[in-house]
Order: sequence, then C-alpha cells, then structure tokens
Amino acid sequence: MSAAEPQPKEIAPSSNSSSTFEAVETEAANKYEPVSPHWFYCKIVDSREKWIPFSGQDSEKLENAHQSGKQSEELVVPTEGGRYDVHLKKRRRYAVYWEEVESEVRRCSWFYKGDKDNRYIPYSESFSEELEDTYMICVTLDEWKKKLESPTREIIILHNPKLMVHYHPVVTSDEWAASPTEQGRPRTVKRGVENISVEIPSGEPPQIDHLVFVVHGIGPACDIRFRSIVQCVNDFRNVSLSMLPAHFKKAQEEQQIGRVEFLPVNWHSTLHTGVDVDLERITLPSINRLRHFINDTILDVFFYNSSTYCQTIVDTVASEMNRLYLLFLQRNPDFKGGVSIAGHSLGSLILFDLLTNQKCTSEGEEEKNEAHFGTASQLLAAGQEDLKSVADILKELELAEYCSVFEREAVDSQALALCTEKELKEMGIPLGPRMKILHYLRNRTCGQNLKGQTPAGAREDGDSQKEALANATNAEMSCQRLEVVTGQVSANYPQLLYKPQIFFAFGSPIGMFLTVRGVKRIDPSYSLPTCKGFFHVFHPFDPVAYRIEPLIVPNVEFEPMLLPHHKGRKRMHLELKEGLTRMSTDLKNNLLGSLRIAWQSFTRTSLPAVEAGNTEQETEAEATSEKQADVKAEEPATPAKEEVTPINVGMLNGGHRIDFVLQEKPIESFNEYLFALQAHLCYWESEDTVLLLLKEIYQTKGISMDQPLF
Repeated sequence: MSAAEPQPKEIAPSSNSSSTFEAVETEAANKYEPVSPHWFYCKIVDSREKWIPFSGQDSEKLENAHQSGKQSEELVVPTEGGRYDVHLKKRRRYAVYWEEVESEVRRCSWFYKGDKDNRYIPYSESFSEELEDTYMICVTLDEWKKKLESPTREIIILHNPKLMVHYHPVVTSDEWAASPTEQGRPRTVKRGVENISVEIPSGEPPQIDHLVFVVHGIGPACDIRFRSIVQCVNDFRNVSLSMLPAHFKKAQEEQQIGRVEFLPVNWHSTLHTGVDVDLERITLPSINRLRHFINDTILDVFFYNSSTYCQTIVDTVASEMNRLYLLFLQRNPDFKGGVSIAGHSLGSLILFDLLTNQKCTSEGEEEKNEAHFGTASQLLAAGQEDLKSVADILKELELAEYCSVFEREAVDSQALALCTEKELKEMGIPLGPRMKILHYLRNRTCGQNLKGQTPAGAREDGDSQKEALANATNAEMSCQRLEVVTGQVSANYPQLLYKPQIFFAFGSPIGMFLTVRGVKRIDPSYSLPTCKGFFHVFHPFDPVAYRIEPLIVPNVEFEPMLLPHHKGRKRMHLELKEGLTRMSTDLKNNLLGSLRIAWQSFTRTSLPAVEAGNTEQETEAEATSEKQADVKAEEPATPAKEEVTPINVGMLNGGHRIDFVLQEKPIESFNEYLFALQAHLCYWESEDTVLLLLKEIYQTKGISMDQPLF
C-alpha cells in the first residue's frame, strides 16, 4: 500500500504541466506576425470597380521596388509581360502598346466583402496600416473588441482573430439616428490575401520566343460579349499560356521555350474618327440602335472597298504594326525570335492584300541591306537623322499654317517622327492634316530599306552590277503577284519593316473577295512575297468564312483538314455520327442484298442441270459485286483513307494544306443557324485554334509537341 501512496502526488505535477502548456499556447497565440501584402489594380467593369490581383511574380517585383525606398517619379515597374507599366509613386498602371484608361494600383493587406457580390474589396493603404497596428496591439495584449472608424465613418470591430466585421453607415434624414455599429448588415473583414477567395496567377515566362500581331475585323467589338480587340487578344494569350504546359511540357522542362507574345492591332478607331460625324448627318432617326450598329460594323466592308478609306485602313494597319514592332524591340532588346501575323474576318483580308503587295528581296540582298544600313530596330533612328525640319515638312505638305502649333509644343523633326495620331489630335491638328503628316512619316520610315542601295551598287564593279541585276530579276520573277492582285482597290500599300514567317487567318472571307474581284484561279506556284506560311482556320458554321484551296485546285473536290481536338481525339458526337452513318450504310447494303437474293429465289424456275452451273456463276458474280459495293460504300466513311492520297494545294503555304476546319461542339450541331454568329466569334477562346498556332510557330524552331495530334 505504501508503494501506491506516491501516485496522488504525481497528479499535481500533471495539472501544473497542463497549465504550462496552456500558457505556452497562449504565448504562441499572442505572437504577432506581420501581414504579407499583395498588389492589386482597379478596373472599371460595367460602371463598377473591380480589384484584380497582380500575378505573384509581378506583385513580388512591385513589393521589392516599394521596399527599396526609391520613390522617385521615374520609378517604373514593367508588369504583365511588359505590356503595362506601373508608376510606383503615382500608384498608376499604364498600357504600353495601346490606348487604355489608366488604372489605380494599391498595396493591399486588409479586405472587406463587397455589397452586391462576394468579391473582397481592399481598404486604402493608409487605413490598412491603421488596421494592422490595431490588430498588432490586440494580438500582443490579447485585448479584443477594438473599434475603428474609417474616414468615411465606416465602423470596423475586431472581435477576435477569426471574427472581424465591417459596418457601412446608412444615410438617414434623422439627426438622432443610431450609431453606425447598429446600422446595416455586418460584412466580413479579412486580413491577408491568403484568407480571401481570389485566384492569383503565377505569372508569365520572361522569355519571348515569337511575336504575333493580331488584326481585328469589322466593328469595335470582337466577340459575342462586345469586348474590344485588346480583351479578346488577352484571352487568346491566356489560352496559349495554358496550352504550353499541356502540350510542350518536355520543351518547358528543358527550358527550350518561353512563351509567344500576342499584340492587338486596332484600326477601327482611326477610321471612324472623322467619318462618324459625316455619317451622323445622313443617318435616319428611326431604328436608332440598329442604324448605329450598321454604321459601326457593316459599313467597314464598304469603307475598305472605297479607294479613299482603303488607303486610310492599310496605312493605319501597316503603320501600327511597324510602330508596335519598333516599340517591342526597344523594350525587348534581346529578342531574337520571329514575327507572324494573324487576322480575323475583314482583318485577314487587309493583311492578305498587304502581303500580296510587299516587295520581295532575296536573302543575299537582305543580308547586304542589314550589313550596310542596320536592322529594323535601327530604321527609326536612321529616319530621324534624315528628316527635314518641321517647317520644311509642313511647307512641303502645304500645312505651313500649323508651324506655330509645333513650335509652341517644342516639337522638332525627331519628335515629329515619334508622334502618333492621338498626340497630333491633342495638339489640335484636324483630321485631314493629321492624315497627311502621318502618311508622310510612314512613307519616310518604310522607304529607309530602299535608300542606299544605289551607293552600295556604285561601289561594285561591272560584273557585280550585272550579277546584282540578274539577282534582282530572278527575285522579281519569283515574287510576281500573278492574278491575285486583280480587282484590288487602288491604293499605295505600305511596306512592313519585317518579314512575317506565318500568316494565320480566322474565319476569313478572302476566298469570296478574290472571286468577286474576278480571280478565278490562284496559280499553284504563287506564294506571298515575304511570307512563306499561310493557314486558314474556320468554324464549319461560320457564315463569313470561305475556303481558299478550291481557288488553287478548282477541278478536285476535297474536304478541308479537320483540326484535331486539343485533348487528342475527335469529339464524341462526331465519332458517334460517323459510326451511325457507317452502320446505316452497312444495314442498307445488307438489306438490299437480302432482298435481291429473296426476289431471285421467288422468280427462279426449275432449269436443267446444264443451266445450274451458269446460275452458280451468276450468284458468285453477284456476291462479288455486292462485296465490292460494300467496300466502296464504306470508303467515304473512313477518315483515315481520305488522308492517304496527298493533295497538292500549291505553294501558298509551302506545299502544305491551307484550310483547317474546327470541330463543332455537341450543342452547336443541333441548330447551325442558331450558333452561326457565335461560330464567327469563337476563335479567341478556341484551344484547338491556339494549339495550331503554337505547333506551327514552334515547328519553325525545330520544337515539336510532346504527343503530335496532327
């Protein structure tokens, strides 16, 4: 019994140890840890503010710049792949390549739930610091139920680390209204971005492998949601980023690839800057919305068929692509990749006409030009050195009355070469003079490639001059435009500063316009002068799309190439449709064969033994013919057999197929007419379309997909 006596004494230390553990837990709970801020920017969507987080990569860059203490006016942080710049001191985010309303930037650490949705809204930076200081005191002293009032008389109560609420003040006419803590429904308050439901992207690879310019079609809206070309190209770029790890995982792991950059080219706003006023005067007041919709969209087709406005459109597209190209090289001096172009609807026709009117140079001439006159990134500087004074330029253009405007703004010849239409408009230059000045500068810039060839040739001896003349003649012969330019609107087509590697057309009416212009056939030997690749992607229900291959091979009927699904198979409803078609064909053939045999057995009369042999031979012949008929009936239903026979579609795409048709979705197959409009606008979010672009672009670099689908 004496041995059992110490047992109660051991219980006391056990209770002491539990209280010790509780003290340790309390001390750990009272340990304050600073909050990790994340950077957000504000965007106005449907007249409402929407706070969007920067990627983890960009937020870290902004935080490092903020912590560095350099708050000068010049502190600019490039974000979102270099397409936006954040001026840190101003807390403003600006678009680099296109015009866009500036947006507010905020360093966020405290959030409250919004009024009409479940999105969390960040507090201002100053009030977040005040909340954080109060939270630190509450945690350290373990004293809660602290109340704070914001500058807008909003009340925040910190009940405990997991329960913090926000009260909005209610506007009443009663001066004796209740206190704000008793008004309205409380809203949740969260500390730290990790505690709110928001998706934070990881960021984009810094390495850019290829640059693609995307030209829109008719109207300012590019999809069924009436979004701009910038928003649609953003979706296209995001889809491409999601396709890379799924189909180029091996190349990514080996760091062979980075990403493809897509930049939008907007020409609609420039075209409608002055013409909308003229249209407004002649537009009838009835069915107002429909008439304005037609003026904004359908009339673009008629504008392009007008020599006056066609010149404006091609000038705008070419100069915008050249401007974007030079600006991109300026911001990415280490870029060594190629350039491609893509156009949707009417935009593809504009690009096709531009490409057919480019001047072709042989590889030797191109290397010689680069050696003597520099690459495309040096053209702008060369053009600036050769420019006349502003007064001389304006006098030449018969615009001398605007000299005082440029003198007032201190614009010299070099600054004038960098001016955009928006800047000229802000200076008060009317539309007509603006167009004259911009057209002069574009021709000046694009003509730099041609300048200096005579001095280079003058240094050559007689034999070299003859050889150069022969090479020029051969280049001209190989780059002849044939009948493709037949019926084109008379315009002075500008020259691009680069040679596109591939031209992609989405839902393109090129085939229809060529036919209307009188082109009955494209010579199989014809290829675009400066672009060797050409792919046309269209939806089977797209009412605007027309095929191109039948213009090259008019006497052969064949289907366009079916674009594989990005998951590596044909859509299930298409496989089911083919299976049912094959099954019905088999049943039909078997039923006809059975009826034929039954009919012959009923009508057959008894014949001598001599005629029995003939009957057997006839039966065997019939059976053989039935088998052959079965084989022939099954052949069209087998897609693999269709691809066995190669089809020569000429050199427009280097001997490869041009027309590629997407697979319609199951719901779209129920009614073609119902989804016709959506079919024309579906390319921006089409994984199959994006995958074709990535495959062809990286194939030029010798990089293939992990599992080829084509």
